[in-house]
Amino acid sequence: MKVALVQFKEAGKKYYFSYEGIQIAENDLVVVETSRGIEIGKVYLFKEINETDLTAELKPILRKATDNDIQDDAFNQTLEPAIVDKAKVLAKQNELEIKVLGAEYTLDRKRLLIYFEAEARVDFRNLVRDLSEVYHTRIELRQIGPRDAAKMIGGIGPCGLILCCNTFIGEFDTVSIKMAKNQNIALNPQKISGICGKLLCCIKYEDDVYTELKLSMPDVKEKVTTPKGLATVVELNIIGQKVKVSYPENGGYEWLQLKDVVRG
Repeated sequence: MKVALVQFKEAGKKYYFSYEGIQIAENDLVVVETSRGIEIGKVYLFKEINETDLTAELKPILRKATDNDIQDDAFNQTLEPAIVDKAKVLAKQNELEIKVLGAEYTLDRKRLLIYFEAEARVDFRNLVRDLSEVYHTRIELRQIGPRDAAKMIGGIGPCGLILCCNTFIGEFDTVSIKMAKNQNIALNPQKISGICGKLLCCIKYEDDVYTELKLSMPDVKEKVTTPKGLATVVELNIIGQKVKVSYPENGGYEWLQLKDVVRG
């Protein structure tokens, strides 16, 4: 079964859709039916999958986007900043401790999604009622976490570049302290945390390489044989494939290439 992978936002998550009987190509804008309603997205690529691998029935691509569809979508986007401002005012009136981050209309404007961040769960039923009275459509408020909030707002990372989540990360991978330790990164929260307050996504990028390279290296405190005799490993340079050893006789230290060290 051939399906299309459709992306709704730049660096956004991609979803599978069926497209039987519709002539479309990669990078075409298409109108699709989603769980939220009618939306417009871009064809990312095509893929062949087994129907037995599907966990749910695929939503269909309704049509290739027309000029009117594209104009409607652009018009909807011009409305969204004012909606965010209005939602902030109404949230304050309802004494809600939330940070309104963004708003999205479906293509047909039958549903309005408003994204917010909060430190705890909040009762926003009164806010939904007030928004419905203003916009006369179905309102959905969605609480998102700090990583998604950073992705939506954007910013500059500690590397000086635009945030990865805002440029190319479609889905967040799990990042753990174990990965930082695996790469001998200093466990300083200020240095290993992104602007979202969570562990830097880039810690994940090289973890597989470090894991593979460490397989051939001795452990710290392991006894090894060197050209100068028996020594103890005190430090590793994983990328450089070097080990720092100390000698028991005089307490001296030396960096050696991994090939010059014999384990066991």
